[in-house]
Amino acid sequence: MPGYVTRKFIELIITLVLVSLAIFLVLRLLPGDPAQIVLGINASPESLARLRAELGLDKPLHVQYLNWLRGLLTGDLGNSIFYEKSVGALISSRMAVTIPLTFLATFLSITFALPLGIYAAIHHREPGDFGIIALSQLGISVPAFWLGILALLLFSVKLNLLPSGGFIEWGASPVGAIRSLTLPVVTLAIIQSAALTRMTRSSALEVLSQDYVTAARGRGLPEIRVLSKHVLSNSLISIITLIGLQMGQLLAGAVIVESVFHLPGLGRLLILAVEQRDLQLVQGIVTVLVGAIITINYLVDLAYGILDPRIRLT
Repeated sequence: MPGYVTRKFIELIITLVLVSLAIFLVLRLLPGDPAQIVLGINASPESLARLRAELGLDKPLHVQYLNWLRGLLTGDLGNSIFYEKSVGALISSRMAVTIPLTFLATFLSITFALPLGIYAAIHHREPGDFGIIALSQLGISVPAFWLGILALLLFSVKLNLLPSGGFIEWGASPVGAIRSLTLPVVTLAIIQSAALTRMTRSSALEVLSQDYVTAARGRGLPEIRVLSKHVLSNSLISIITLIGLQMGQLLAGAVIVESVFHLPGLGRLLILAVEQRDLQLVQGIVTVLVGAIITINYLVDLAYGILDPRIRLT
């Protein structure tokens, strides 16, 4: 196991370096001059040259990249051109929304999806199975923004139970922050759990047809032990793969739900940074998001090795 972990960690580092280089080069190919955008079209050449020097844009590309990579390793992502604040501070303030949103939605999705998927697999081709399939298909088909609007109309406008938008800082009121995230979390969890339920059902059905499950039942093992020890444990690789993908999607792609509920998350900040051509901020946000997604995939690979020792030998 230590060798497997070390090999995967080396792959993680190499991937992060290559991705950071790709992000840096792609953003430098975007049209427009950040200095010109900040100072306006009427800025003098002297002012433009001075700002480019402050931003380090007057240096060769390889020098810019090495300077940025050095700052990245020390936690210094530079300063935002538009906000005139530290990129790291801006990202941290938005991660206080995005990270709880991602993990709470994932937790709620797993809580619903695993029991429903296992139940549907056990009651294959029975009314309960057909009902769960229909609900999961509906959840996959419903757009996130539409479901979010319906949740707002019901729980905020009609019942007045939860806030209709915005976010109360955790330091100001933890209860208020949780209330602010409740509707977005439930909206995302419903959509994510629909796909996860179908995956759980398919994986469990495949395992239930195996001979060792039939043998376990033939030995008189309690059904709950057969399900937990044989069915669920042997279905986890496919399930964990989808959970990892969904967490990456939530981190990078929850911008629609953040917009519906007016949450100051990382996705909305990225959209604003792109519109404002804030190169440093875009570079920092994309790097953090991609790094988080790659790290999640690394953890998923480690989980593979724990669940199936044969994978460590590949």
